[in-house]
Amino acid sequence: MSIRILDCVILEGDLPEHGLRRGDLGTVVETYAAGGLEVEFLTAAGDTVAVVTLRESEVRKATPADDVAARSSA
Repeated sequence: MSIRILDCVILEGDLPEHGLRRGDLGTVVETYAAGGLEVEFLTAAGDTVAVVTLRESEVRKATPADDVAARSSA
């Protein structure tokens, strides 16, 4: 899949323990051997929601065809 640092990725499943839902947009902040990624998820205001270690299979790269939407976590 060749996901790299600073790529925008989209979460493929819910992670309720981190307050994240399928479709949330994150930025890859680190890559690890064997397909591991550290992904930071932010609010629209730029505050960090979570930094999560994931497998490449748990996200997909964002594309120009993806729309961005906002939801309230409150």
